[in-house]
Amino acid sequence: MKAKILTRSAVAAAVAIALSAGYVAGHNNVPAPQVIAPAQAAVAMMPAEAAAKTGIPDFSGLVETYGPAVVNISAKHVVSKTSSRNSGASQLPIDPNDPFYQFFKRFGGMPGFGGGNGNGGGQDRPSEGLGSGFIVSNDGYILTNAHVVDGANVVTVKLTDKREYRAKVVGADKQSDVAVLKIDAKNLPTVKIGDPNGSKVGQWVVAIGSPYGFDNTVTSGIISAKSRSLPNENYTPFIQTDVPVNPGNSGGPLFNLQGEVIGINSMIYSQTGGFQGLSFAIPINEAIKVKDALVKTGHVDRGRLGVTVQGLNQTLANSFGMKTPQGALVSSVETNGPAAKAGLQPGDVIMSLNGLPVTDSTSLPSQVAGLPPGSQAKVQVWRDRGTKDLTVTIGALNDAKTASANAKGDDGGASAQDARLGVAVRPLSPEEKQDSSLSRGLIVQQASGAAANAGIQAGDVILAVNGQPVSSVQQLKAMVSHAGDSLALLIQRDDAQIFVPVDLG
Repeated sequence: MKAKILTRSAVAAAVAIALSAGYVAGHNNVPAPQVIAPAQAAVAMMPAEAAAKTGIPDFSGLVETYGPAVVNISAKHVVSKTSSRNSGASQLPIDPNDPFYQFFKRFGGMPGFGGGNGNGGGQDRPSEGLGSGFIVSNDGYILTNAHVVDGANVVTVKLTDKREYRAKVVGADKQSDVAVLKIDAKNLPTVKIGDPNGSKVGQWVVAIGSPYGFDNTVTSGIISAKSRSLPNENYTPFIQTDVPVNPGNSGGPLFNLQGEVIGINSMIYSQTGGFQGLSFAIPINEAIKVKDALVKTGHVDRGRLGVTVQGLNQTLANSFGMKTPQGALVSSVETNGPAAKAGLQPGDVIMSLNGLPVTDSTSLPSQVAGLPPGSQAKVQVWRDRGTKDLTVTIGALNDAKTASANAKGDDGGASAQDARLGVAVRPLSPEEKQDSSLSRGLIVQQASGAAANAGIQAGDVILAVNGQPVSSVQQLKAMVSHAGDSLALLIQRDDAQIFVPVDLG
């Protein structure tokens, strides 16, 4: 089975150059930009209006009105002549997008391509990538994805009327995958910015971009889900759609039926590298915040709480005395971090932040990231079967450190097995404590029954039961014997701490 992967939808220009052979370079003898007169705009209905009159959304008015504001972006990394001469035979005679390119680049093994010692890789050959973007102000500010322009030193923007401009990268924020470009032009066509919070799952949406170099390609679909959390993308609540998005669509706009941009098309979920029905867009309100910060200061400041959180299911909720699984469960707290200083503990469930509900663990990172570092935030947590209000001084994200458990506890107790839970455990040895930076906990030697069914494995370290620290075998037995039909074990596995719900039946 092929592995499923999240793929950024920028495309290298090996294909794009061939498709773009007829592009006009420079600014001479190019027709003036298309301007839609008021009379034309009145005729060009938005899809919502067309659907209200005919029952079928017609996207032609949207494309006619806002298509000219969507641009093609060529991002090149141009190698200097000196670098080219120095690289010599270390250049690889295959395309950078070939699946074996990275293999040969890193491991070599072919004559003239460096060796396997990592020292003969040399310089990459000149490369070019292709993406999309859209104009947000008539004086030339453009939004796109950060990965479209990553590593490029020459960025060219081409409009639908064939005019081309050299663009300046005002700023790029890899955390959100948003970049801002600026071209020297005036009276440019622009898009209209909408509010993604007002959109609903099941509504029609439209994408315009340059898949595989085909400029101003229009595709449509529906919103499949909102506030999607993706691996390694902690600070963006993505809009999921089934709009066909392919390499080259990266950075292009996602429109609603009113002709408003509600997102930036960013990535696809695919086994093949091409579209397979799952595409993801950055909400435009998040992107505009990043754009404003990049234009003003050149960087983005994000808040940090200093906790690791995980989602709740009904079993975990029952273990903590909650009726419904809502909120973000704190599995670890960074030592001396903002949360620790405010009194947050592993086992707390964060219910709200500054009065705004925290629906689940995926919504919390973006909520915290939006808070200014140094500001005071009100955090309501669920603890000991009731709510508790805390005040946290928000830290800065770039100060983040790896969290570790350092709570003090007694090591007493010998190796023993708890039949109800189904684990054989023993206290950590002094050497294990030192190696793992833990001062308490019970290491699992064998798991069976309820524990094994829940996914507990040999080598896991049990740190707490239902949020209560455990440091001896006797403590564990007492806690399990007094538990109801379920409990939550806080374990450390490798370098991560997670709560595991266990159904005791």
